[in-house]
Amino acid sequence: MIEIYTDGASKGNPGPAGAGIFMKKGATLERYAVPLGIMSNHEAEFHACIIALEKLQERDERIVSLRSDSMLLVDAVEKDYVKQPIYKPLLERILILGASFDHCFIKWIPGKENKEADHLARQAIHKNV
Repeated sequence: MIEIYTDGASKGNPGPAGAGIFMKKGATLERYAVPLGIMSNHEAEFHACIIALEKLQERDERIVSLRSDSMLLVDAVEKDYVKQPIYKPLLERILILGASFDHCFIKWIPGKENKEADHLARQAIHKNV
């Protein structure tokens, strides 16, 4: 099983945004800070999850444990529903990607447990050109 911590951040709402992804499998740690262009913080949260799942599809991972401090994202994935139309295609992409694994779980965690992904997301904001 691989643990994935994701976070999205934006400077302004909308504003320059970034995705932070922290992957942990045993002693192996990977970190990604991905600039996202201009979008809202909530959009960045969804995109961070999508990017993480896309990275995992390139591997032979079968069991994925996603962790996020975004209640909007976690609730949307767990309930297979999001109210705002702007998030619907993002949620659909997450659900399709998640279904490609044998098991894909998502769990809400408090921000204090997601500091690494948060730090990476904030770094990514400054990589926007």
